[in-house]
Amino acid sequence: MCIAAFVWQAHPLYPLLLLHNRDEYHNRPTTPVAWWDDGSGILGGRDEVAGGTWLACSKQGRVAFLTNVLELHTLPEAKSRGDLPVLFLESTKSPMEFAEELVKEAHQYNGFNLILADIPSKSMVYASNRPKGEPVSIQQVSPGLHVLSNAKLDSPWHKAQRLGKNFKQMLNKLGKNEVIVKEMVEKLMKDKVKADKSKLPGICALDWEFNLSSIFVEVDTPLGLYGTRSTAALTIHAGGEVAFYEKYLEKDMWKERTTNYHIQKVK
Repeated sequence: MCIAAFVWQAHPLYPLLLLHNRDEYHNRPTTPVAWWDDGSGILGGRDEVAGGTWLACSKQGRVAFLTNVLELHTLPEAKSRGDLPVLFLESTKSPMEFAEELVKEAHQYNGFNLILADIPSKSMVYASNRPKGEPVSIQQVSPGLHVLSNAKLDSPWHKAQRLGKNFKQMLNKLGKNEVIVKEMVEKLMKDKVKADKSKLPGICALDWEFNLSSIFVEVDTPLGLYGTRSTAALTIHAGGEVAFYEKYLEKDMWKERTTNYHIQKVK
C-alpha cells in the first residue's frame, strides 16, 4: 500500500526530503533503484510486472511518487497506476499542467494518490481520483511536512499521524544539521506498531486493515508474504545535489545502495 513522509520547501538545507515505504507482495518481480536503461533519464525502482514505478526522479529535477487508495473493490482491467510517475517524468509539462491533463483519463485507473514535483520551479502538486464519483482533486502542496498513506494527503490515519509526529521530532532535534539518512530509515520507517482496532478506517476486512496499520508492514497471506519490501530516502540539497538511498529485499536478504547525481541546469 505504501506510505511517504516528506518535507517540502521548509528545511534550511533541503528543498525536498522524502522517506517512502513500498508495500507489495514479496514474490512480485522488481528491479531495485537504478538508472533506467531506456534513455529516459529516470532513476527509480521498477515493477517488472507492469513496467511502472512507485517513486522515481529525473536528471532535470523532477520527482514523482504514488500510493494506492485503500478500497474494497478494484477494477482488474484498470490501467497500471505505476505508469503515472513515468509519464510525468518523461513529459516537459509542469506538475499542474500534467495533473490537469490527467483528469481526462483518471477514471481509467484504480484509486491513486499522486505527487508530482519540479525542483527548479519549486512546484509540487497532489492529485487523486478518489473518492469515486467526485471530480479529480488537484492541489498545490504547501511548504511544510506532509504524510501520504492510503487516503487523502495528510489524512489523520494512525500510521500517518505516527510517522508525521516522529519525523517532526527527529527533524527538530537535528535543527539545521545534515540528516543521517540510514538512521532516519531505521528509526522511522521500520516502526511495526499497529493501530488500535477502534481507530481503523473500516473500508475493508478488519484483520487486513489492522495488519496494514503499521508504518512497516509484514503479513502472511494465501498469496505469499505481503509487506514493506523496500524503503527509500530521497534528499535534494539546495545546490541541486540528489542522493537516492534504498534499502530493499532481494532473495530474502536486505541490501542497500545510494545513487548520487546533480540536477542538470536548463541551458
